[in-house]
Amino acid sequence: MAAMTTTTDPAALLRLAAWLSPSFPVGAFAYSTGLEWAVEDGRVVGRAGLEAWLRTVVETGPPSQDAVLVARTWRAVATGDRPGVIETAELAAALKGTAELAQETVVQGTAYLRTVRAAWPSDRLDAIVADLAEVGIEPALPVAVGAASAARGVGLGPTLLLFLHAVAANQVSAAIRLSVIGQTDGQRVTAALEPVILGVAATAEAADPDDLGAATPMLDWCSMRHETQHTRLFRS
Repeated sequence: MAAMTTTTDPAALLRLAAWLSPSFPVGAFAYSTGLEWAVEDGRVVGRAGLEAWLRTVVETGPPSQDAVLVARTWRAVATGDRPGVIETAELAAALKGTAELAQETVVQGTAYLRTVRAAWPSDRLDAIVADLAEVGIEPALPVAVGAASAARGVGLGPTLLLFLHAVAANQVSAAIRLSVIGQTDGQRVTAALEPVILGVAATAEAADPDDLGAATPMLDWCSMRHETQHTRLFRS
């Protein structure tokens, strides 16, 4: 397995920390990625249940697939492969299993690029956004993350790690707001997911760019049920 690529530029790492912070205005707090229905249906209960759910989701679900899309986008931008960026964006837009999951990734991806461009201007990123707009593609979140990092000189390895960490952290935050666990158990779950995130990030970096797939039908089912859930806190 290939070693994780790194960056030694402290400013690049600061940018990445800001972009994948819970305070970055992409609206991530509004989404649970099907977790809200899983809790409602009694499929995720307590700390052990949440940890098992997230371990499976991160290892074999949309986050693992999205990590490959981040890497694929990053490499296309880094090498100036503009058709490759568009092709990856088309794939990312088509790979979500439900309407809510598709909305979740596109809304966040669009907000991500809009905010990065406003605070960290980049002609390269402006050109990518223009290319996608020309063909009518709204960028999914992994495409936005990979493009921004490559355009602004952030290494692929740290990008994958913090992207996956942000995904897991948002799920833990959702679980706390759903009263599945408390704050301290939330950090215990986050700590338990460290080796999972490290493994998925390394696999995504070494993966064939066409090696895309997810295997979490229960998450898709929960997402579909969430669309008609009577009382809910989250948009997905």
